[in-house]
Amino acid sequence: MGEYSIALDSRDDEANVNFVSHAHADHISGLRSAKKALASVITKDIVESRSSLSMDLIEEPECVELLNSGHILGSRQLFIQNDLYGYSMLYSGDYQMDEPILAEKLEIKRADVLIIDSTYPYPEVKFENKNEVIDAIQFYARKKTERGHVVFGSYTVGRAQELVKILNDAGMIPAVDEKIAAVNKVYEKHGVRLEYVPLEQPESSPISIVRQARLNITRDAIKARSAKRVYTAVASGWAKIFRFDTDVQFNLSDHADFSQALEYINACSPKIIFTFGPNARLFAKHLAMRGYDARPLGRTSEVNALMLNQ
Repeated sequence: MGEYSIALDSRDDEANVNFVSHAHADHISGLRSAKKALASVITKDIVESRSSLSMDLIEEPECVELLNSGHILGSRQLFIQNDLYGYSMLYSGDYQMDEPILAEKLEIKRADVLIIDSTYPYPEVKFENKNEVIDAIQFYARKKTERGHVVFGSYTVGRAQELVKILNDAGMIPAVDEKIAAVNKVYEKHGVRLEYVPLEQPESSPISIVRQARLNITRDAIKARSAKRVYTAVASGWAKIFRFDTDVQFNLSDHADFSQALEYINACSPKIIFTFGPNARLFAKHLAMRGYDARPLGRTSEVNALMLNQ
């Protein structure tokens, strides 16, 4: 990268540029140090709409390409053609193989080195068909709002906007809390149409979408002012693994499961794979058992060190 040293979705004091793949809170810690940022304009707008952080974006160097990752609106992969060391590298960030609900569709490019997200490293976990999950959410929402109120707990960025879209497509206009509304406005700025009303207006809608941390508080507030039953729900890939404290949970994910990860890896056709994130060791183990040259990544400097010794 010449004069650039890039941190990947994390804080690295040795780096002078922070690549921010998308605007989820667990991927923007590097912005708290005084670095230049490499990201999409949409990611910058979302981050700045919901935090005190600011992003000083640099232009993509000639050897760098940002590719759509299909995760949430504005999410990107990082591709580097490293002519200095003679290899290409692709960092997936969080990515999705399925057709996304609102994000830009995944782009795949062949690379010598693949640094891959390890959110779902479990071979036994396989997500349901997304369209069938969407149908189930819409059916549940229609039926339960005939009898009472439905409250979805959600991530503020990405999932909340998907749920608004899913409900809009079913002819419903949900109420959303103020932080979700702020992100909705960024989506609208970038061409995504969403219909919703403020949660602060009592009885404005029989269905609400709120931050996960506000789910029980919102449920109790609605119960206090209405004789109707309040149903709670969540839509998350983690519903495939964990039991949430809600009336119903839907397995809706914007990540790749293990079998989809193998499909992605085979399409990228890397010589070596570095797994990245909290589940990196487990994911690398399962990939190695299937014949891939895979190992967990500690620091990005390990990539150059290994490739130069091959």
